[in-house]
Amino acid sequence: MNKIITLFITLLILAVLSSFFIFTVNEKETAVKFKFGEIIQAGYEPGIHFRLPIVNNIKKFDSRIQTLDNKPERVFNTDNEYLMVDYFVKWRINDVRLFYTSNEGLIAKANANLSGVIKNALLEEFSTRTLDQVISTQRVELMNNLKDLTSAKAADFGMAIVDVRIKQINLDQSVNESVYGRMRSERLAEAAEHRSNGRKEAINIRANTDKQVQIMLAEADQKSAIIRGEGDAKATELFANSHGKNPEFYAFIRSLEAYQNSFQPGSGSMMVLDPDSEFFKYFKNQQ
Repeated sequence: MNKIITLFITLLILAVLSSFFIFTVNEKETAVKFKFGEIIQAGYEPGIHFRLPIVNNIKKFDSRIQTLDNKPERVFNTDNEYLMVDYFVKWRINDVRLFYTSNEGLIAKANANLSGVIKNALLEEFSTRTLDQVISTQRVELMNNLKDLTSAKAADFGMAIVDVRIKQINLDQSVNESVYGRMRSERLAEAAEHRSNGRKEAINIRANTDKQVQIMLAEADQKSAIIRGEGDAKATELFANSHGKNPEFYAFIRSLEAYQNSFQPGSGSMMVLDPDSEFFKYFKNQQ
């Protein structure tokens, strides 16, 4: 029993002593080893590592992806408009030795340094683009350029940029009303131009239509006159032929037409003729 207790105490002492000589780094961390305050080794991989008590000091850092999500940044574009750009940046520690010396080993200090870098990149990129471009046509290109510009500067702080994203772009409240007023004026001017062009086109269409109608009517009148002339010629020919065959019957038909044209009902016309006139020839001779 005493041997077991002795063995347990010995193992416990060894475990305590070993804790002064070894340290562990998990998969979410990286570490820096100091010797009397001076960095002698950095970038430890996950696992168990050796150190000397008192001589060596170990400082661990989070190696996972970090997020910088500041309040919207105010920038100026080529349309002379102030924009509020809401963004975020994903980054991780790339060079832990440089990260420690540049940011005093503090995530907050690293985010502050990175904020200055991204602000300069935003000012540079937005100063060459219009509002329409940053919202629609060049949005992807803008974010890629921001990532490239930020990556080059962030490397000086031992940081690697994973991604830069624009969440939202809004007009600054101080210029909203003036911008909206300008947009309304532009739309009203455009609408007036469309209406003017529409009225001009309508006048041209009506004039062309009236011209076509007049041409069609003239052609119809011409055609009807030709048809009437041909009909009259045919009728005259028929009458002439009938007169040659039976002059008495022809004279009778012509008298009936004269009677019909002369005695129109309701015309109120009056004729004064001698009863023995040739006009009443067929009234007196029933045969």
